Amino acid sequence: MPMKIYPLAFDSMGVRSQATLVIVNGYKILIDPGVALAPKRYGLPPTEPELKALDIVRKKIMEIGEKADIVIVTHYHYDHHPYPDDLEMYERIFKDKIVYMKSYEDEVTDSAKKRGKKFYENIKELAKEIIIADGKKVKLDKNIVLEFSPAVWHGPVGSKVGRVIMVYIKKGRSSFLHGSDVQNLADPDALKWVLEKNPSFIIVDGYPTILMGWRVSKKSFDESMNNLKQLIEKTKAKTIILDHHIVRDKNFKEKMKELYELAEKHGKKLLTAAEYMGMDNLLLEAWRKDIKNGKIKVNVEEYYKKLYSKIKI
Repeated sequence: MPMKIYPLAFDSMGVRSQATLVIVNGYKILIDPGVALAPKRYGLPPTEPELKALDIVRKKIMEIGEKADIVIVTHYHYDHHPYPDDLEMYERIFKDKIVYMKSYEDEVTDSAKKRGKKFYENIKELAKEIIIADGKKVKLDKNIVLEFSPAVWHGPVGSKVGRVIMVYIKKGRSSFLHGSDVQNLADPDALKWVLEKNPSFIIVDGYPTILMGWRVSKKSFDESMNNLKQLIEKTKAKTIILDHHIVRDKNFKEKMKELYELAEKHGKKLLTAAEYMGMDNLLLEAWRKDIKNGKIKVNVEEYYKKLYSKIKI
């Protein structure tokens, strides 16, 4: 049975998230079961379609979470794990589960330490087993390897928002890597780990180009682009999902044009999560002003009905 990979919630699907379900040999592995919205964008609060999307996605993540065997949390931003007061999400997702979580005690920011500790407090009486995942490698059975990177930076080295771990799952010749909040693999150690694993399918967080010239530098972006070029050129991955931070920019395809051209040259597919699932991109955050002004209208309910009909568990 081949490995099945289902992006459940991503920025290209209308919400801030990288929630992903992997099904392999009967194991259901849920990665980063969180969802959030930008509190402000263009100085505006979330639109009604965004609020509807948040509600639908939150319910779907809980529904999938109840069926999962293993749940993984790669870091402690609330688009990657539930808000601490959302006790319903905790109960439905983490009860009686094996949970792999990023270390928080050695984190580099006070915020990550506090959020990680609170996450642990919320799950310690619910989970069947809790494992600090950084750098760990385990065999789920004789055919499946589950491995975690050491902590790498959330974007460029020294990032003020801390560190994350990446997830690698291997079955025979098939392998999958989930690169949470690595921002174009801006940390050279993140790129090194990905090249060592050489996965056949990759999900990677793209660079936050909407912050360029404000909170991130053009130099950092250019360096990260070179790292992504190496990912395309040096790994065997035929499918690469590039999503999350990058698609908060309406012009992301123009800014990443050389990557799309490079992928095509090497016979590889560079896609958003929505495109991988056969859906149009639903860039609700990037469209917030246009939706507010009535320039764009969307039917969120129909979108998710179609999207989630594609997920077979």
